[in-house]
Formats: sequence, C-alpha cells, structure tokens
Amino acid sequence: MRSNRTRPATDDGAAHYPVSTTPAPTPRPTIWGLTGLLALFVVLAGCGRDQVRPGPPPAATPPAREWPVVPPSDPAAANAVLMRAISLVGTPYRYGGNTPEGGFDCSGLVNYVFRDMLDLRLPRTSRELAAFQGPKIEPRQLAPADLVFFGNGSQVTHVGIYVGEGRFVHAPSSGGTVRLDHLDGSYWRRHYTGAKRVLR
Repeated sequence: MRSNRTRPATDDGAAHYPVSTTPAPTPRPTIWGLTGLLALFVVLAGCGRDQVRPGPPPAATPPAREWPVVPPSDPAAANAVLMRAISLVGTPYRYGGNTPEGGFDCSGLVNYVFRDMLDLRLPRTSRELAAFQGPKIEPRQLAPADLVFFGNGSQVTHVGIYVGEGRFVHAPSSGGTVRLDHLDGSYWRRHYTGAKRVLR
C-alpha cells in the first residue's frame, strides 16, 4: 500500500531532509573523553557510600538518668512557684535584672518568683543562695521548687528552679531568655554542683 504523504520540498524541489546512502561516521573516543568518563565514574561511585570520609567516633554520652517523682512538702506553694517561673519563659536575660519588665539574671529570677508568689525573701546571688539554710538534696531526691546549682568545682555561678522530670527553669546568659532545660544536658550535667530545698 502506498502512502499519500509526500515529503516536504524545499524551494529547489529536493527533499527537505535528504536521505544519504553513506553511513554516518562513528565517533571515536579520545583520551580526553575517556578521562572525563573515568572522573565522572569516580565521583558517582563516591556518592553511593553512606560516609565518604569517616569522621571521629561519636563521643560516649552518659545514659539519661531516671527522675523519680518526689512530692514537695508544700504542694500548693511549690505549684505557685512553678507556674510563675514557667510563665516567665521567654523573658530576656539581663545581668542584675530582677523584674519581668527589666529582664532577669539567674538569681534575680529565683528571687522574684519566690518573693512574688510566697513573699519569701532569699539571698540575692547564686553563691549566697547555695549557702542558704536548708538541706542539700541528691539529684534523685529533687522535688518541684528545689533550687539547682551549677558552677566549676565548689564555686557556684548559676542557679535555677527545678520543675520535675529532670527539668529546670533558669535565666541562662547574655543574649538569651528565661527557658526550660534538662539536667541531663551535657553542659548542665558536667557543671551541676548540688541542690537546696527552700520549701519545707
């Protein structure tokens, strides 16, 4: 069966795509072409591995501790302290600060919360708070509203309010805000120096 289609013609009447009877030349690989293919193969082979360059082995992190629930001796007072402290999360840090409007440093936050909620006057600095009367508490015996202390060796430089389940509220540093952190965080675990119970 013959087709009714005709090839498009050019102005001179010849076929627009002339058919050649001589075979097209086969391109021969050059040294540069082979080198490029080899380089591409090496690059793609490296992409298929999980780790192209092995890094240092991960540092061993101590396992997270269990944090038993220890009821506070005065649940209503502890709850008032916790609710007020948590409500201040996001307040800017300010060295020497002790109000929500002006910002807080760590001991300013502790002082403000206990004074505002319980009319309890506490020492002003973290070092004085650590020396304040009250029993020293082991980590597994922490109850909500206990004070947790941090520093280097025996020198206390920071304080927060324990809220339970290994977490505490504090005003960490310049440029930061009041926030919740976990005592099992690597920095806090390394620098933990102890805790005191204020509510009895």
